[in-house]
Amino acid sequence: MTAPAVPQERGGTTVAVRDGWDPAVERRARASQSFWTAVVGVPAIFSVLRLGVEAGGELQTTLLLVANVGPVNLLAGFLTTAARLLSTGLVAVFALGAVLRVSVERMPPTVRRPLFVRWADLTPAWFVLASFLTALVTWQLLYLPLLLPAFVAAFQLTPARLHEHPLPRVLIVVALLVGYGWLLAPTLVDAWQQRELLALTLLVVPPLLALTVTGPLPGAVIRPLASVTEAAVLAMLVWAALPVITTPVLPLTVTTVESSPGVTEDVRGHVVTVDDVNMVLLQERGGVRYVPVDDVRAQVLCPSEEELPRHRLRIRDYHVEDSLLEGLGRRVRPVHRTDAACRAVN
Repeated sequence: MTAPAVPQERGGTTVAVRDGWDPAVERRARASQSFWTAVVGVPAIFSVLRLGVEAGGELQTTLLLVANVGPVNLLAGFLTTAARLLSTGLVAVFALGAVLRVSVERMPPTVRRPLFVRWADLTPAWFVLASFLTALVTWQLLYLPLLLPAFVAAFQLTPARLHEHPLPRVLIVVALLVGYGWLLAPTLVDAWQQRELLALTLLVVPPLLALTVTGPLPGAVIRPLASVTEAAVLAMLVWAALPVITTPVLPLTVTTVESSPGVTEDVRGHVVTVDDVNMVLLQERGGVRYVPVDDVRAQVLCPSEEELPRHRLRIRDYHVEDSLLEGLGRRVRPVHRTDAACRAVN
């Protein structure tokens, strides 16, 4: 038997609500389900797509990779490459959601809350902080300053929260900017001398932007801004996902094979599996090759083209294209010179 509808007045309009059912609770549940589905489902989809792309779109090669690339390899490959993409999406959602939330709170309750606001409402603070920490250790140093305005927006850290009196507040802001400038001064000088305008913009503008990114926004721009930012974040993730999907899961090697007595051949590709009989190689130019293990004479590990540096800037002895994890790793074990076999095959 259907429960009778109970009239309730909301925002000047009388609506019928069944006993035990609240539309707000249902919307919140749907938002929570969509958010966690995206967080869990996107990495799994990306892992499968990466195997398909690496196999060159061939079904049998894809099945071969699926059979030999374990979940640990996929997880490691995802964490080292796609964690940067996932943290970027989460940081953007939480920063935009917080700014839109303080703006919507000043509007009539009948206004529908944007999707990012609903996601930000249902996400615990520890998960937001963990997303920023993941971005801190995985983003390239060149883009780390962008975390400053994003963090300020996500946690609504207005200058007024630094101190209750204006003068100490100004002194704290100036001290923070001076410390930031001292840290990056050598890098800014090098960037200016090398005419690296993009690097200068990324290093200088975000700290200044952090002073003005907190809400609220004018009511007239909230709805269009919410729609535009949601589409922009989705487009950004799709654009950034392309290099992640095409990043190999398997290590790139050059294997020296003795194809006939006294004749050797260098095969550039990714090692899929090795058994007592054959070494299975996914060749860089396409196709799978089975090489008898008795014919293998040497093998070297090679860097991919994406790992080659494009900037000559450094921040306190850390290369700007390295993340904090990569920079610390290079201090523990410095990068060795590229083997001659890698350059010869290129």
